[in-house]
Amino acid sequence: MVVDVLLVGSGGREHSLAWKLKQSPRLGKLYIAPGNGGTRLVGENVPIEAMEFEKLAQFAEERKIGLTVCSVDNPLADGIVDFFQFRGLRIWGPTKAAAQIEWSKAFAKQLMRDASIPTADFAVFTNHDEALRYVHEKGVPIVVKASGLALGKGVAICRTVREAEVALKEIMLDRVFKDSGTEVVIEKYIEGQEVSVHALSDGKTYAMFPVSQDHKTIGEGDTGKNTGGMGVVAPLPWVDADMMRDIEERVVRPTLDALSAHGSKYSGVLYPGLMMSGGMPRVLEYNARFGDPECQVYMRLLKSDILDLFEACVDGTLDKQKLEWNSGFAVNIVLASGGYPDEYKKGFPISGVEEAEKISGVVVFHAGTQIMDVGHPYIATSGGRVLGVSAVGDTLKEALDQAYEAVDKVHFEGKYYRRDIGTKALSQ
Repeated sequence: MVVDVLLVGSGGREHSLAWKLKQSPRLGKLYIAPGNGGTRLVGENVPIEAMEFEKLAQFAEERKIGLTVCSVDNPLADGIVDFFQFRGLRIWGPTKAAAQIEWSKAFAKQLMRDASIPTADFAVFTNHDEALRYVHEKGVPIVVKASGLALGKGVAICRTVREAEVALKEIMLDRVFKDSGTEVVIEKYIEGQEVSVHALSDGKTYAMFPVSQDHKTIGEGDTGKNTGGMGVVAPLPWVDADMMRDIEERVVRPTLDALSAHGSKYSGVLYPGLMMSGGMPRVLEYNARFGDPECQVYMRLLKSDILDLFEACVDGTLDKQKLEWNSGFAVNIVLASGGYPDEYKKGFPISGVEEAEKISGVVVFHAGTQIMDVGHPYIATSGGRVLGVSAVGDTLKEALDQAYEAVDKVHFEGKYYRRDIGTKALSQ
């Protein structure tokens, strides 16, 4: 049956989801709200913001949308799925209660403790002075996290007491993340390799994605401030079948079971960020949606019809679907605005995207882009993370070489990117 789809969001993740949805033979019309400069190439952008639930629902009703897809953290945290379901509208994503596993790190850590899911030792604070005393007592290195949503930037890995003091001041007193810093989680630092795990779920069963590896800090060599993600590779050559089974049994299955026991049946995609330490997976945090830029590589590798999978999650029939994957590897290199993740300028013209996509295996996903000048339209920068240059190859090196060749074709003022994406995976 042909289905008209409304996709909520405006980032690189949404462009890759729209790109993949467009390949479904069952897709009717595809609308993206609000979309970006690239999503208009695969669907129709709709000038409704992701947090405008009433307008989105009205649009879905008027256009007789068969399925709305939301993989954006703030709308999920504010209950867009509950809002649509109350109106009798079909929507893919977890409810507000289930998404609490992302929008409250304190809730997630307590859930892990109760369910014996491996994670770092931690404590939760709402009082700045008490949090400060705890840091002085425990010493460094230590990790300070805003409990609420912070666009991937609310985590500070502190190697000196002074760094921890600054992090606590910024989060709890200066409120750089606003109300997300009302509560903080302080946890033991774990050494190891950080990886991203994704699993589709319909509330009863789940299906695993290959393990990927994001590069979260702005600087090469994993230095500097945290960002929303500067590049990703998948699958990881060193993650074997035994490790995957261990991740399922220690993390994915007990997490979904614990949420169900809590009265929050989980439907959508569950994304635990893990630290592989001493051969054991330990959960750093949960996300209640696709990672960005992880989603981009998954959409390049996924062979199955994503529309079928989304509908199966909504209908509770995921057990009847089989996830099929293309062979080889996929990578995504983020091109960011100069100054990101701090202040940056917008509105710079972008050139070279078409030339980049002429390279074998390359697709460029738009994130922070917009159309300028209606009379003579051109693409310009509008965000911190501007483009994601993705590539596939038979080997990880081949995919990386093609992606970096394409990166050199794209130009805009202040373009910044990491040159070491995938080097850890290649060295394993």
